[in-house]
Amino acid sequence: QLVRSLLSKLGLHTTTAARHPIRVFLLEDDKRRHQWFAARFIGDVIDVADNVGRARELLSTNNYDAIFLDHDLHPEHYESSTPDDEHTGYAIALWLASNPELQRASTILVHTRNADGAMRMVEELRRAGRAAEFVPFPMLEERIKHYWKR
Repeated sequence: QLVRSLLSKLGLHTTTAARHPIRVFLLEDDKRRHQWFAARFIGDVIDVADNVGRARELLSTNNYDAIFLDHDLHPEHYESSTPDDEHTGYAIALWLASNPELQRASTILVHTRNADGAMRMVEELRRAGRAAEFVPFPMLEERIKHYWKR
């Protein structure tokens, strides 16, 4: 204890407080991304939905610190020229915007590769007074480190 105290005073030992575990919600259909998120939130609780119905169920019954939303949830949505708002992450963004009592304190990040879909989602959420942002997937790791530093 004395040695640690001396090292700390000399600036050679730093003490950091570990953050408490958080609860994370992930709307994502890609199983590889499920594993990617799990590796970044080790020690936290992660609930995953790959469709709109399951997402509504989880978001209605649990409180989350972080919500990650994908837009295109199934291969038929990728690169589609016609919107399918009822079966994409947009439906969840609209639903959260319409239910202001749910997940009020959550940080919402839209991580889809579909930038147009992402912006529509973020606009709906912000219009409803939610703090939401689009973070392209390649930049997501840095953002996670920024918000939920270990």
